[in-house]
Order: sequence, then structure tokens, then C-alpha cells
Amino acid sequence: MIGAKLITKQTGAGGRLCNAVMLAERRDPSHEYYVAVLNDRATAGPVLVTSSQGGMNIEEVAAKDPSAIITTPIDFEKGLDTATALGVAQKLGFKSEQAQHEAAKIFQNLYKIFKEKDATQIEINPMAETADGAVLCMDAKFGFDDNADFRQQDVFNLRDVSQEDPTEVEAQKYGLNFIKLDGNIGCLVNGAGLAMATMDVLKLHGGDPANFLDVGGGATPETVKKAFELLLSDKAVSSILLNVFGGIMRCDYIAEGVIKATKELQLRVPLIVRLKGNKEAEAKELIRESGLKIYAFDGLDEAAAKAVELGRSSS
Repeated sequence: MIGAKLITKQTGAGGRLCNAVMLAERRDPSHEYYVAVLNDRATAGPVLVTSSQGGMNIEEVAAKDPSAIITTPIDFEKGLDTATALGVAQKLGFKSEQAQHEAAKIFQNLYKIFKEKDATQIEINPMAETADGAVLCMDAKFGFDDNADFRQQDVFNLRDVSQEDPTEVEAQKYGLNFIKLDGNIGCLVNGAGLAMATMDVLKLHGGDPANFLDVGGGATPETVKKAFELLLSDKAVSSILLNVFGGIMRCDYIAEGVIKATKELQLRVPLIVRLKGNKEAEAKELIRESGLKIYAFDGLDEAAAKAVELGRSSS
């Protein structure tokens, strides 16, 4: 297995290189359960989500039989008390008193991890009761808040970047939020919401985004240049759409980065730019004075349409 590509639903068609194998004792479950701790918008706090129908896609269970899902609010400060945890275990159908107490203790410990380690989601699927009455977490998925890495170094040191896209890993070093997609139009935007809207408008005009790239509110000319390097590392990119709203971000900083990247990287794919907001006039003047072939637009629709058109003609 080691050195071979593992292809599953989680890896996608490209698969992932197997560089480690976990060995575990085989235990046979007599019943499988689903358990998760996550933040709930409706209650504005953490909840324990459980079901007696574990070992399968929980979204399908919820769609087919909503009553099979038990949602228990958790007091953020006090956590999950023993009586409540035991009540959940009994509702799930754990048979013996010992199994009920073991399950309840697991529920309490999961919330403890959730709070102390700045988790965003903990999912155990399945949590199983074995034939000999033991309660075990047989598979798990943990998610942690990236913003807490400064105080959760023991958790983030476990990260295996060999299992991630190299471009996305490189982007994170520069504070860039980058996700590779399958299209041909490179996108460079500030703000996740605007980035999503930009991709939607490109799709409306018949185009396909090559990536999601949010440079954030604190981008500098240097980080903009790095963003261009990441975009151009994808040989499928045949045009680039830059869409920036200058609020906290200064448009002239973005323009400086665009000009620097265009010159130093010898940009050969069409570049379409839309800059609005803080220091917009100064940014447009910098682009005009550069003498570079940059297509500037005020409207997003027009900019997106041009990016799609040029992307097709140069691909």
C-alpha cells in the first residue's frame, strides 16, 4: 500500500499517495451509532448530535427519517452534565448500564476536546457497541479552527501537508485562501463573499473558474505578486479576472502588485481588472501610466464577460 495511490470518495479521482498505514485491533460491532459535536446556528451554541443509525451517510438518514436524529444543546461554559449525557445514551438504546455510562463519558470527553482544542466539528461515525459490551469510537473526523493555530500548536503540528494540494499549501504561507478548481479563468479577489459572487458571474457568462483565491483585506503588492504566481502555475489558466473592492484594502496597493507581477512574471495570458472603492482613482491612474495591456472595467458583468471571451480565444 505504501507508495501507491489510494483513491476513495474523499480523495477524488486523482487519489492521494499513501505514505502511512494505521494498524488497529479488529473489533466486531453489534450496533453502530453516529455522534458529533458542532456549532449550531439555531441555538447559537454547541450541540451534541446523535443517532442510533450510525455507519452510514448521516445526511441521508436525516433526510429519510428526521426523528432518528437527536440534537442536544450544550452549555458552552459548563459542558455536558452526566445526567444529560446518560439520557442521550439511553435514548440511543445502549442496553447495559455499563455501556450507557461509557457512552455518556465519551460524549462528555468529546465536548471537552471540542472546547479546549478550538474544534469546529468532531464526528464519530461509527461509535459502536461491541458484542462484549464495550463502547468504542471506531472512526472519527476532527476539524479545527485555523485561526486558533497560534494556541493549538500541538494539534496543528500533526498536519500532513503531503496529503494536500501543494499550491494550496504554498498559498497559506502567504495568508492567501486558495482552492484549485477545474476551469480556465484564474480569479483573484478580496473577500470570500465577493470571490463566490465573482465565480457565479463567470458561470452565468458561460465561463469556468480555475480557482477560488481570496487575498484578504491585508494584501500587499508582494502578496498580490505571489497570488499571480500561484494562478500562473496552473497551465489550464487562459485568462485572469481580478475583482477587488477597496474597503480596508487599498486599490492602489493591488494595482502596484498587478503591475509588478505583469512585468516580472512576463504575463502572457489576458488580464481583466475591476477595481472599486478606496484609492480607486489612484489605482486606475497607475494602470494607465504603466502602458501595459490590462483590460480595465467598472462593472463586474462586463469584466466577467470579457474574461470568458478572452479565455476562450487564448486557450
